[in-house]
Amino acid sequence: MHIVLIIPLLISQVFGHPFPLVINTWGFMEATKAAWTEISSGGSRLDALEVGCSKCEMLQCDGTVGFGGSPDENGETTLDALMFDGVTMDMGAVAGLRRVKNVISVARRVLEHTSHSLLVGSLATKFAKQMGFKEESLSTNNSLSMWKQWMVNRCQPNFWTVWYHGCPAIFLLFNLCRMCSPTLEARVDLINR
Repeated sequence: MHIVLIIPLLISQVFGHPFPLVINTWGFMEATKAAWTEISSGGSRLDALEVGCSKCEMLQCDGTVGFGGSPDENGETTLDALMFDGVTMDMGAVAGLRRVKNVISVARRVLEHTSHSLLVGSLATKFAKQMGFKEESLSTNNSLSMWKQWMVNRCQPNFWTVWYHGCPAIFLLFNLCRMCSPTLEARVDLINR
């Protein structure tokens, strides 16, 4: 993979002019194609980045990108995005954005219209609304189902408990360690001692 990337970059340097190149770490081909179409038709690198990421947001690539992703403890999906301009070294980002689907576009507005690097939570949502973005639910049947299952398993956030060897102390008391933590084997071993 690395050789495939290095050869075009070297050819670009030998001939003294760069050419459009779209690289995607993940296997999200539709996003890569959308970015390529944008940049090869004269769009800027930031336009291509926004178009590619937006495509993935709308397609909900692998269930982790865009609306309908993993909900928070209240059952609400929130979104994060960062846009970085490698030429100017400027960046804009949002985190914990609520009720706005176009998260990469909001991050771009932070980059282009503020002196901030990062807006978070309700202020990110307020900024998005001020920039004309539409508010709508980010939840889907799947994300609500994930949240309901999480609640049924009583998987409360780790920060609400005191941990002992990878298991909340209250869970040890009620023998509930098996439910939530990724360190299941360690906790089962601890309980069985």
